[in-house]
Amino acid sequence: MRHQVRKAVIAGGTGFLGYHAALLFRRLGVSVFASALPGEIDLAGWYPKDIVLDYVDLFTALETDLTQRFSLTGADTLVYALGPDDRVIPPAPAYDFFHHRLVDQCEKICRAAKTAGMKRCVVLNSYFSTYDRSLSGVLSRSHPYVQARREQEERLLALGSPEFAVMMLELPFIFGVMPQRKPLWREHFLSHFSSKRAILFPRGGGTAAIDVTGVAEAIVAAAFNGENGQCYPVGKANMTFEELINTMMEALGDPRRFRGISPRLAAVGGWWIDRGFRTKGIESGLDHARLMTQILSRKFYINPEFTETALGYSEWGFTGGEDVFLSIAKTIRACYPERFPGETRSQ
Repeated sequence: MRHQVRKAVIAGGTGFLGYHAALLFRRLGVSVFASALPGEIDLAGWYPKDIVLDYVDLFTALETDLTQRFSLTGADTLVYALGPDDRVIPPAPAYDFFHHRLVDQCEKICRAAKTAGMKRCVVLNSYFSTYDRSLSGVLSRSHPYVQARREQEERLLALGSPEFAVMMLELPFIFGVMPQRKPLWREHFLSHFSSKRAILFPRGGGTAAIDVTGVAEAIVAAAFNGENGQCYPVGKANMTFEELINTMMEALGDPRRFRGISPRLAAVGGWWIDRGFRTKGIESGLDHARLMTQILSRKFYINPEFTETALGYSEWGFTGGEDVFLSIAKTIRACYPERFPGETRSQ
């Protein structure tokens, strides 16, 4: 059933996911009010002129002020595309940080949208939630970030009602580019291998992945066709980590290739990573030793057909986004503009 969506507020509208969702909404005739934290990048020259850009700290704003602000927009739909994700390493304890941002603040902002009279709410979550359910809570018991994501889903779905439908999108590895931002894969993934002669990685694992255009399709489809209380796993291609890493290296012209090692051996390296964090008073949302044995050595795959059918992709002509392997190559090359000075990042 297609629901009415005329104007959407995107919390995180200048972010990677929010930007592409805003463009797709506009192409389909939906008005967009893009909310961004103060100090975020200026996309005024990249967005269509009729997209309203509003810079406000949603995290520190009072709920009553947000309710008034949302009421003035006249929007019927909220897309919650704010982080943080698991790449952020906050001061210890990590759980407090992630719970505050992903649960308490997310609930406050979405509740303000409900009070303001909005009817639809799409919240971006993680595919770690998908797999935590299938593994009977093993991941949420081991990783503060996953615990916060599961609690985010519980609290936000409880906020839903027949008058305010709340849907969760559970997202995997995402590739793609946007103006004004360098992809984060260099800093948060490839940099770990930059000084190594070989790329050692737990063997046996794999992941679902998608181009950011596919995430935008999922957001728009959920806004129109999603049902209250539902969680929708999102992905387009499944690949082993060997395929993923070798695609990255080939795009860079780097002769190194994936070399699989025992997950237990990799866990020793993960323990040392977290030990280094502890000496600095910071903590990752993922336990790196258990990350090696519980996540990176398993195949976290997604069947896209369930979500694409449930959200009515066919009526829009959606395909799940651009080719993932081509997107990986484009993304990784955009991480190293100094190596590829003649290439430009597309929108």
